[in-house]
Amino acid sequence: MGVSKVVYGNQALIDLTADTVTADDLASGVTAHGADGELITGTNTYDSDTTDATATAAEILASKTAYVNAHQLTGTMPNRGAVSGTISTASGSYAIQNGYHDGSGTVSIDSTEQAKIIPANIKAGVEILGVEGTYAGEGGQAQSKSATPYTTAQTILPDEGYDYLSQVSIAAISYVETQNAAGGITVTIGAVAA
Repeated sequence: MGVSKVVYGNQALIDLTADTVTADDLASGVTAHGADGELITGTNTYDSDTTDATATAAEILASKTAYVNAHQLTGTMPNRGAVSGTISTASGSYAIQNGYHDGSGTVSIDSTEQAKIIPANIKAGVEILGVEGTYAGEGGQAQSKSATPYTTAQTILPDEGYDYLSQVSIAAISYVETQNAAGGITVTIGAVAA
């Protein structure tokens, strides 16, 4: 048993009897004397108080360890490294997977689609992704056409060899009165489709 109190005359020079230190209180490898005077070697390996830590295994990188509430956790978060992707449609998107990314990845417009974003493919006065359009439309063959209204529905289209109609002139609805055999007048309104 060790010496825990030293008295010189009426004066206590050393008194360890009221000390409460234990091996758990001392950092690992540190030594001190206990209340009984015996040497104590510390066993505490905690570097800090982790009782208020909130991390979960999913928030710690896979295979790495950390302490939370005095318990060691092994991480499960996947290490994705440099993640890159492309978008190839106007409504396309790139789904970012859960996990750690090292910050060197990129997401861009697919190179085939990038090659289409040129001034000649964009209407003049319109800007798409920083590219100002110059396209003013191609010359086409226009047709000016006349049409007679019929008593049935009709669709008026350009004739063969024309790209579009520049103008359609619709004749007035025909109105014709003729004498009929019974002595009255027959009124004919509108033409019948041929």
